[in-house]
Amino acid sequence: MAETERKTETMSDDVTKHFVTFLSPGTFVAEDTTKPIESWDVTKARKMAKGITERYNAIPYGFYFTTRMRGENDLDSKETKRSPMYYLPHCKVETLAQVKARNDPRESILLDNMEGNGYKRIVRTTKGWSWTQPLEDDDVVLEA
Repeated sequence: MAETERKTETMSDDVTKHFVTFLSPGTFVAEDTTKPIESWDVTKARKMAKGITERYNAIPYGFYFTTRMRGENDLDSKETKRSPMYYLPHCKVETLAQVKARNDPRESILLDNMEGNGYKRIVRTTKGWSWTQPLEDDDVVLEA
């Protein structure tokens, strides 16, 4: 009877795991790779990013953490917490004013999207495949 009680007790425990998701430039949308991680450790995630290569040798421009939990009666885990986006040092921040000032015809769609969606700042990759992403207020651009 005691062993049955132990099994029931173990089964009722919630399972909580942490993950880091790396984003890399893709053809139409970002490529992503998710790996388990012990905790939301930015230093460790930066090191892990160096080992990630996506299709066409695309390298990550950033990452975010998630915590997932699965309860006894859940068929799958649920995301319970998500970090802001962390952009790697090979990304630079540009403002709407800077994009406008360049007056580059090749950036007309970017400029239209920034104005139409109210984006005041973007992040642009400076290494690897070119990629541009809106910069949210709580996002973090990491220093080299």
